[in-house]
Amino acid sequence: MAATTVAVAFVANLVVAGVALLVGGMAWLITMASLNTTAQMVLPAWVRARGLAVYVLVFQACIAVGSAGWGLIAERLGLCTTLALAAVWLVLALGAGFRWRLVEGEGLDLSPSLRWPEPAVVIGVEPEEGPVLVTVEYRVYPERSQEFVRVMHEFGRIRRRDGAARWGLFRDLADPTRYLETFLVESWAEHLRQHERLTMADLEI
Repeated sequence: MAATTVAVAFVANLVVAGVALLVGGMAWLITMASLNTTAQMVLPAWVRARGLAVYVLVFQACIAVGSAGWGLIAERLGLCTTLALAAVWLVLALGAGFRWRLVEGEGLDLSPSLRWPEPAVVIGVEPEEGPVLVTVEYRVYPERSQEFVRVMHEFGRIRRRDGAARWGLFRDLADPTRYLETFLVESWAEHLRQHERLTMADLEI
């Protein structure tokens, strides 16, 4: 009787484990597909290859470090305790999805805007010469200055993403309506590439 009870319990646990593995495997495939698709959709064409390379590198590195870390914990605390801790950690980590949601790429137009006019130069310059300081002047109504500064700091992230090494926004003390945006680029060729990297989605900002 005892042997029969043990056998039934073993079979029941085996079935539960099989169902859990099936559901977990499906969730893993769905998660991987979602992450890979999102990474491709939110990256502009000019940086997509490099962005995906960094994404894959970080993902694989986290798997390697996580495997080693959980292995050390299992060696110290035992397999059952480690699996229980991993399950608790997995449930707690679900909350991160509400705090840091994936950016939807469907509504983003990542095609080049081609709205940035070519710079007018009267002095010959080699493509690799630099660094290059770029300045852009803005005229802003005083009542909209706070909104302008907030949006420009968001736009500064785009400038740095597109190749700017340093970025700054300055206000003319003698003329409160005049703002000057400055950013430093490594070379003249890199600045010319910036003209092709500004997307239609960036123009919304």
